[in-house]
Amino acid sequence: MNFPLFIARRYLFSKKSTNAINIISIISMVGVAVATMALVIVLSVFNGFHDLVASFFTQFDPQLQVIPAVGKDAPSDDPILTQIRQLPEIDIVTECVEDQAMAIYEDKQAMVTIKGVEDNFDELTHISEILYGDGQFELHAANLQYGIIGIRLAQELGTGTHFRGFMSIYAPQREGQLDLNDPTSGFVADSLMSPGVVFAVHQGKYDKGFILTSIAFARNLFGQQGMLTSLELRIKEGNSLDAVKRKIQKIAGDKYRVLDRYEQQADTFRIMQIEKFIAYIFLTFILLVATFNIIGSLSMLIIEKKNDVQTLRNLGADNKHISQIFRLEGQMITAIGAIAGIVIGLLLCWLQQTFGLIRLGNESGSFIVNAYPVSVHYTDVVIIFITVMAVGWLSTSFLHKLTD
Repeated sequence: MNFPLFIARRYLFSKKSTNAINIISIISMVGVAVATMALVIVLSVFNGFHDLVASFFTQFDPQLQVIPAVGKDAPSDDPILTQIRQLPEIDIVTECVEDQAMAIYEDKQAMVTIKGVEDNFDELTHISEILYGDGQFELHAANLQYGIIGIRLAQELGTGTHFRGFMSIYAPQREGQLDLNDPTSGFVADSLMSPGVVFAVHQGKYDKGFILTSIAFARNLFGQQGMLTSLELRIKEGNSLDAVKRKIQKIAGDKYRVLDRYEQQADTFRIMQIEKFIAYIFLTFILLVATFNIIGSLSMLIIEKKNDVQTLRNLGADNKHISQIFRLEGQMITAIGAIAGIVIGLLLCWLQQTFGLIRLGNESGSFIVNAYPVSVHYTDVVIIFITVMAVGWLSTSFLHKLTD
């Protein structure tokens, strides 16, 4: 039998002569439980927003994107890209040409990103699920070129879901010198018509700055005949995304980079991870403050058990065993609080997921989701438990000085 653990357990659950010690011990457990519960809930809410944002990007971004490692473009008939296209794991392939331009509609203008794609882009992504208007996904018809614009860009230019006439698009000439007597000669001009729909990714980067059109229009506008800026891929069901990505990267070598959806939006998700980490650090400091109650409780217990400590010394217990008894009691208080906090936190997360108790607004439809999104990652739960136990151990690590 572990002698220090046996004595610590008896001290924890036995009635003390001074009620204040019991009260402080309970307060210590509650403080640890509340701090632990807050960690579980806050980190789960961050996970919920992370997953929510990721779901928006999956409707517009491809599963895998192959881009040049150096420069902005590459020949579309590059043997490496041809080999990637012919992989048995690849289901759909779309060539893309993407660059900056200026859009002018009536008396309004905006800097935009023109993304030219092939006709199978709606099969590559879930773009059809985020289209609004009385039209459909369509990039061209005969000699007419269509442009599907983001919903916030439509508001900025005043086009509505179906703009009348043509939207003028201007891009700088890639070659030649600018004639100062005729500045317009330095630009390539073309125009787009509306297919009667706009898209809403619910991300300002896309909704306010992107125009989706045919790859033929983009190549003519940017002088990129026979070139592409990215090759976008969708893999067949049943294949591992990570395994296919590694296989493609092996083929691509150092010439191309292969990006999954998270890497395509690395800046956005990096910021969210930093915010989550900062919240974790702040709540850990609050937890550290809460554990100081444990020190107060144990200090009073040491004073109360002075006679017991002397008896244990007479029976052969040394300072190491005595301090270990009270450290173990502090760790048991921490463990009980941690387990209780995790259980309550998981329960509240389940209630939020099921019933949406905490809402984002009073009116339905005011936000993208009506209630705070919650997603429990059990790796976070393990990290939280380890953190709480480590903080509890740290707070009781100098108790040996009180028992000397």
